[in-house]
Amino acid sequence: PAEWSPLSCSLLADLAAEANFPPGVFNVVQGIGEEAGAALVAHPLIRRVSFTGSPETAREIAAAAAHNLTPFTGELGGKGPLIVFEDADLDAAATKAAGQYDDAGQVCLAGTRLLVQESVRDEFLERFHTAVDAQVLGDPREDATTISPMIHPDHVARVEGFVSRSQAEGHRLLRGGRRLEGLFFEPTLIEPRSNEAEIVQREVFGPVLTFQTFADEADAVALANSTRYGLSGIIYTGSMGRAERVGRAVRAGIVWVNTFLVRDLSAPFGGAGISGIGREGGNYALDFYSDLKTLQILDGSVA
Repeated sequence: PAEWSPLSCSLLADLAAEANFPPGVFNVVQGIGEEAGAALVAHPLIRRVSFTGSPETAREIAAAAAHNLTPFTGELGGKGPLIVFEDADLDAAATKAAGQYDDAGQVCLAGTRLLVQESVRDEFLERFHTAVDAQVLGDPREDATTISPMIHPDHVARVEGFVSRSQAEGHRLLRGGRRLEGLFFEPTLIEPRSNEAEIVQREVFGPVLTFQTFADEADAVALANSTRYGLSGIIYTGSMGRAERVGRAVRAGIVWVNTFLVRDLSAPFGGAGISGIGREGGNYALDFYSDLKTLQILDGSVA
């Protein structure tokens, strides 16, 4: 487990024991990634390595696994587009866009790049701000809380750094932008001056979204596919034809239309580009965790 979040995996081990898994089938090794993790992935007896985390860490793991030719798969970072067309249900789209701040934005699948058709820019923003104003920052154990604190002071500082640099570069701050008491950061929306800006091209993994407009389908797809990531995408439209055209054109392992974070666990799941290698889910996961073997016996040679 990541050193900043050890408890959930330990609880999973307790559940595995409670479910009477045979001893040794499921094991949890706590430790620092550079120490325990590095020793684990480089060990010659490891048969497979599966990792969920950042592309930067995945590169280190893949290099270590490559020394032993150990197969590696990774579900990595995201910079997903949330595309809103003029024929969409704007209330639903704005509410879902505001929901991307859930878990303080620490969700790799989140639609962190809001791409809105120019003709509905103002209408969407009005609804979006209203939806965000209704969010409640607080203790995740409280029912009223919709946005929880971030994982670690170092990560809050990292997110703050992204926002500070974006302001220094002259990008427009539409809301938020401030570090709050404790591990909280204001839900933030930034309108970049350029699509090449760091705030657009790099995963922040915090409650920070970008806002851009587009003219037509081709423009929307070009913006959606303009980063090196390709984990997920979200499309809001009232047209089935557009849903299929744009859904096929967006470069991502999974694309949702008029919804978000709904998964069929038997369907393939993973990313394109630097968002991942391989697929999880149903038989697709079995392909990675199995070695196919051929056994041929000469007909008539055995009784």
